[in-house]
Formats: sequence, C-alpha cells, structure tokens
Amino acid sequence: MADTPADAGFDAGIISRLARTRFMTRAVMVVERAWPLVLPILLVIGLFLSLSWFGLFRVVPEWLRLGLAGLFGLAAVGAILPLRAFRIPLEAEIDRRIESANRLQHTPLLVQTDRPGGNPDGFADALWREHQRRMAARLAGVSADAPRPNIPERDPWAVRAAVALVFVVALAFTASPYSGSVTDAFRPASMRETIPPRIDAWVTPPAYTGRAPVLLTAGSEASGGDTRTGHIKIPENSQLALRVTGGNGKETLDLIDAKGDARAVAAEKAEGGEKAERSDASGAPAAKISRFAVTLTKSGAVSLESDGDELRRWTFEIIPDHPPVIHFTADPRSAVNGALELFYSIDDDYGPASAKAVFEPAQKPAPGAHPLYPAPDMPLALPRRDAKNHAARTTKDLTDHPWAGTMVRLTLKTSDDAGHEASSETKLVKLPERPFANPLARALVEQRRILALDANQKRRVLDMMDAITLRPEDTFTSMGHYLAIMSARTRLRMAGTDDQLRDVAAYLWTIALGIEEGNLSAAEKRLRQAEQALQQALKNGASDQEIEKLMKELRQATQDYLREFAERLRKNPKLARQMPQNGREVRPGDLQRMLDQIENLAKSGSRDKAQELLSQLQNMMNNLQAGTGGQGGQQQGEMRQQMDTLGELLQRQQELMNKTFRFQQGQQGRRGEGEMGQNQDPFGQQGQEGQQGQEGMQPGEQDGSGGLTEDELAQALKQLQQGQGKLRGDLGDLTKKLDQLGIKPGKGFGDADKSMGKAGQSLGEGQGEQALGEQSEALEALRRGARDMMQKMQQAQQGEEGGTRPGGRQQNADRDPLGRPRATTGPDFGDSVKVPDEIDVQRARRILEAIRKRLGNALSPEIERSYLERLLQLK
Repeated sequence: MADTPADAGFDAGIISRLARTRFMTRAVMVVERAWPLVLPILLVIGLFLSLSWFGLFRVVPEWLRLGLAGLFGLAAVGAILPLRAFRIPLEAEIDRRIESANRLQHTPLLVQTDRPGGNPDGFADALWREHQRRMAARLAGVSADAPRPNIPERDPWAVRAAVALVFVVALAFTASPYSGSVTDAFRPASMRETIPPRIDAWVTPPAYTGRAPVLLTAGSEASGGDTRTGHIKIPENSQLALRVTGGNGKETLDLIDAKGDARAVAAEKAEGGEKAERSDASGAPAAKISRFAVTLTKSGAVSLESDGDELRRWTFEIIPDHPPVIHFTADPRSAVNGALELFYSIDDDYGPASAKAVFEPAQKPAPGAHPLYPAPDMPLALPRRDAKNHAARTTKDLTDHPWAGTMVRLTLKTSDDAGHEASSETKLVKLPERPFANPLARALVEQRRILALDANQKRRVLDMMDAITLRPEDTFTSMGHYLAIMSARTRLRMAGTDDQLRDVAAYLWTIALGIEEGNLSAAEKRLRQAEQALQQALKNGASDQEIEKLMKELRQATQDYLREFAERLRKNPKLARQMPQNGREVRPGDLQRMLDQIENLAKSGSRDKAQELLSQLQNMMNNLQAGTGGQGGQQQGEMRQQMDTLGELLQRQQELMNKTFRFQQGQQGRRGEGEMGQNQDPFGQQGQEGQQGQEGMQPGEQDGSGGLTEDELAQALKQLQQGQGKLRGDLGDLTKKLDQLGIKPGKGFGDADKSMGKAGQSLGEGQGEQALGEQSEALEALRRGARDMMQKMQQAQQGEEGGTRPGGRQQNADRDPLGRPRATTGPDFGDSVKVPDEIDVQRARRILEAIRKRLGNALSPEIERSYLERLLQLK
C-alpha cells in the first residue's frame, strides 16, 4: 500500500483539509498523553514554590527544612519517571482517531491510501477507484476532536485545584516584606537574607515658614541598591525624620556635606536604652524599628546604609534663612498728645518674630548713681506680610515714664524665629514729655525725674519740696494740693527701699496730673488701657466673646474721654482758640463707624486689618488735643492777627470801590441809594447797608442824589485817592509783618499793590471808570493773596506740629476737634461752605433709589452686590 491517493484526480481541497485535521488530531493526542504525565511535576513545583513564598522554610527547624527539601526532591523524581512512557502518535493511530471522532465507517482514510492486492485487473482497478471516490465523499466534513486526558479519573479528590489556589495566594504574598525566597529550602539559616526593611522618610520645614512637609518615600521597601533622587530644596533648619521597620537593626545614617565629609547621625533610643522593636502576637521579637532625626542646616546628602550597603540616598539643597533687616523710614517724632511715634521697615524671609525699641541714656550717669527705673519697654508692631515695603508704625505714650524729657539713644532691634537678630541705626532723640502749664505741677514732675534717675538725690528732692511748701498761702490755690505734696514729702522721708521710693515717684506723678488737668487724665488713662487691651487680644487671637467685651469697654472709654475733653473746652474757650487750624477732625459718627469696622473685622478673622484700623484710631485720638499756649500759641495768635488785618484791608478796598462806583453814577445823574447798600463784600456775603456803605463821605455826598459837576467829582475822587494810598501803605506793612513771621507774601499781594497804585493814579486824574476797573483787579488780587497766605500758614503750623499724620484728614478752621461748627477765627474768603441746592438733593435721592433697586436684583453678581452695599454704608 502507498501513502498517497492512487487517483491523481482526487479533490485537492479534500487533501488540504485532511492534512489540517491530521495535524490538529496529532496535537490533541500529544496533549492527552503528555498532560497526565506532566501534571504531577507541576503540582510538586507549585506546592514547593507556595511553601517557599510563604516563608515556611525560614521558620521551621533545620532538620525539618532538610526533610522537606528531600521529600520534594523524591516527589519530583517520582513525577519525572512516568515521562518515559510517553510516545508520539503514529499516522495510522491518527487516522483511526479521526475516523472514530467523526464516526466514519469502513475506514475511508485507509481506503484512500490502500490498493487492491493480487494481479492487476482493469475491471478491479476501476471498481476500486469508484470505491475510493465514494469513501472520499465522506471525508468532506472531517475535523479533529478535543483532547480527553481523563484527569478526573486520575485525581478524583481535585488535589490539583487546592494546589493552584495555594499557589495564587502565595504569589500575592510575595509583595509583603515578610515573604520567603525559593532558595530558603537550600540555604541554612545563617546564610539567609534579612527581611527587606520598610523605609519611611520625610522632611518637616520649620513652622514659621508656612511650608508643608516633604514626603521622601511612600512606604516602599528598599531594594538594596542605590535609589537616588534629584535635588530637594528645603528651608534651613528643616527636620529630617527617618524610620526603618523590619531591618537588621544595624542601619546607619550619615550626613555628607558639599566637601564629601560624612558625619554619622545617632539613632534615637527607646525608653529601655535599646532600639525600638515590635512584637508579634506570640510575644516573640518581630520587626525591629530604627529611628533617626536630624536638623538640616547645610546643603549636602543623606545616606542610609545597612552592613555597608547603601539603601537610600537623598540630596538636599538648603534655602538659607537670612537675618532680618530693620531701619527707620522716618525720624522718630511726637504726636500731639506726646506719644512717641516710630516709623520703620522690617524685612525678613518669613517675617520677623519680634521687635522692640531699645533706649539708652545719651549721657553716662554720674558715678555711683542708683536709678530706680529701667529704660522704657516699647515692643514694636510687626508689619503684615502683604504690607507695602514691609513698613510699620508703633505709637506708645511714654510721657508718664520717668525717663520722659531726657535725651536717649534709640535703636530698633528685631529677631526672627530662626534666632537671627538685627539692629537699626542709632538715633539721638529726646523722649516726649507731657507739657505742664501749671508751674507747680511742672516742678513736681521735675523732682520726680531727678529722684527716678538717681535715688541718691533723695535729700535734694526733700529740700526742693520744702522750698515749694514754704509759703503755702502764696503758692497754692487749693489746700488739697498742699496736703498732697506734704503727704508725698512724708512718704519720701520715710522711704528706705527702692520699692518705697518708686511708690513716692508714682505718687508725685499722680499729684502733678491732678493739679494740671484734674479728671481728664483719668479718662485718658482708661482710654489708653482699653486700646492696649484690645490690641493685645487681637494679637493673641482672643475669642469673639472677649473681643466683643473689650470693644464695649473701648466704646465706653472713648465716650468718657470725648465728654471730658468737650467739657474742658467749654470751660476754657482759650484752649479751643489755641488749637491748630489743621487739627484732626473727629466726629462721633466717624468714631462709631471705625469702632464697628474694627469689631466686624476681628469677628470675621481679619485680625491684621483690625489691628491696623485700631492703630489708626489710636493715632486719631492721639492728635485730638488742645494746645496749652507757649511759643507755638503765641505765633499762631500773631498769624490770626494778620489774618484779621487782611480781612480789614479787603473790606476797605471793597468800600473804596463802592464809593468810586457811586460817584461815577452821581456824575451821570443816576440814583441808586437803595441798591448800592447791598453789594457783595469780599467774603461772599451781603454787604452793609446805607450808612455803612457811605462812611467817610462828605456831607453833600451821602445819598448820591442828584448829579455831580466835574469839579465836585474831581474833588471827591482826590479824597478817594488819599484813602487808596493809605490802603496801599497798610498792605505794605502787612507784607513786612508776614515776612517777619516766616511767611513769604505771594504773587497776589504784589499784583494787588500794583493795581492799587494804578487805581490811585487814575483817581488823581479824575478817571473814575478806569479806577473802578483797577480797584476790582486789586480786590481780586487781594483775595488770591489771602488764599495763598492761608495755605502757607497751615503749612507752617504743620511743620511745627510734626506734619500731617498718615491717614489723617484736614478740617476746616470753622470746626472744633469734635467736628461741631464754631465761629471762624480768621477772614472768610467766600469759598468755605458749599450748600447743596434742591437739584443736588433730588439727584442724590435718585442715585440712592437706583442703588437700592440694583441691590434688590437677585441676579446681580456677588462682587457687584458687595460694592453696592459698601456704597450704601457710606451715606
């Protein structure tokens, strides 16, 4: 028999399909024969790997480990031996499998390759070919069947499934640091690797930097090799914390600087003096824990090693923390009430921690001097982090300190949280002192200062007090003051300790305040205490309830202070007249709104802005003071006198112009006696009537009735020329006095002088109309000069008082410190008050209605609604 079909006309498609079926059937038969032989080997390998990964060979005794390893070896040999029975399927076996799988009868595959025996016979051959064709027709749809290894019959207990499940669980356990290794079964315990440790490392920047911690690891295990990262930028003085769990306890941490020098970091000790360890449920020691902590101050690297092998390395770049810088932004100066104002700037990387002003005596004390009081303590307010140029201001009333009035060296010092310190330049200043107009109070304060600066001057102070009380009937207006001073003298004479001497000094100050201002000082003291208490509460982050309580106390103290201040002004009008024209205007409504804003900001969490607004309120109250005379008051009185003189010049020039106008009309035969008395004066008010407008006229000129002849007009104009010349001379005297007061006359006075000269010349020539125009020019020039003079006087007053304080606003001279209208002390130039007319009122009402309507629209953006609400709050 042959291996190929006998008929060359056999269908090629059937042959190709039959070849594929034979290939697939061969593969199926190989699997059926090999799988039962390979499965035992796979089960032995899977079970061995599972037990190795579970770490069984690490925990069992050595003899058991060897026994299990030998057992698995024998099992592997036993599983491999049956492989000798495996044989490749033959072609005939493949054909029989195809015929059996497709249920083909009469062996159609064998017929295709078989030939009839015996002698060749044509008829027999033809019959055989026909038989092959019929059998080939049955092979058109043959296919290979699935393998049938019959595993359930060989493993009725499904051990294979249990081994597969254990293998999957063990494979997942390999991700644990406590999993075993395949080589554990063949290595003794002394040669096994340590459990790969878990490393947790993080860097915590200093709290004052406001930066978040940096996590260096995410709980991953070390692989034993180099695990390097890039440069990590961290602030100076950051804290590196590192914890190694499950190591061998021999880990070391080294700090490596930029030069390569290494410094070992000692591990933290547990309470018992040994490294911390964890124990499992049985109480046996389990994973060891090593902790390291170090402060990073220089750039470099950190290396974690174990038994000479580097586990991890990190490279750090330190961001240096520079020392702060503090300097004055303006010279120290005194507020109107005597409080010391310091303007300065503090610049630091992360903001300063504290700042203070340091005072030292400008002159060395006498040998053996024994001062009773240290230098004043003046903490400085710190600038906000978003403040422009890091500028800040601190105001503190030091007038009650015994050092007040002495020359000191003032230096500003600051420090940051890193411990860096800085100092400003040193300035020589005189500490502000409280001015005392009463000579008795001034003498007591002076003796208090002498005693406080040197207790050895006790005898001298006693002698001075004896001199003061020598003739009480001539010295004291109140016997209460005399008795108080005698009481202080007795206390001083009996004082033997520093505390007793300090009590006497404080008592002398109280007596001086009582003599000078009575109860006003107590009201001012309560106000200062309320301001300081609220300032401290805002700084310390007090609760809303405490803030509300302190705000209530501040409101009450403010009302008491203003009431006492107003009462003092009412009883002593001279003080009100001596107040500066550009003084601070404080209205009750302004104070109430400012106090409400402070409370709202504090409750909403904006404590920094609340402190800034409180500082502005304190500055406003500092400037709310009445002058007490002195050189400044004398000079201001002279200025006001010159202002009155200027007002008289304006009025006289207006009268001369009115007379010139009447004479000119009289010459033309016009009568206007009822109208001429109502001309507007230089103050923008209605002029005097009738006789006031006709003072200085000749008997025949008083009513202006009837026409004037040319001779009469020329004579009248010459008389006016004399008045115009005298007025011009008075203007020259005024400019000289202003120049003596340090106020340079402006261009307006020069123009007025020229116009007056021309007007006098025109009057002498009988040119009434031309003189009238020149007099009008002179009047307008006088008004310009008056306005210029007022501005220069205000600037001069500001220079004497230290200038306008930041955040302040000027008030008109016709209001008192509480914002109430009062009579002006100088001339009114006609532009002081703008009274709104009905049109302005209606326009304002329409604007308010439009704002309320827009605010009631629910679709308006939040930012627009907030803006409109603020507009309504301004009304």
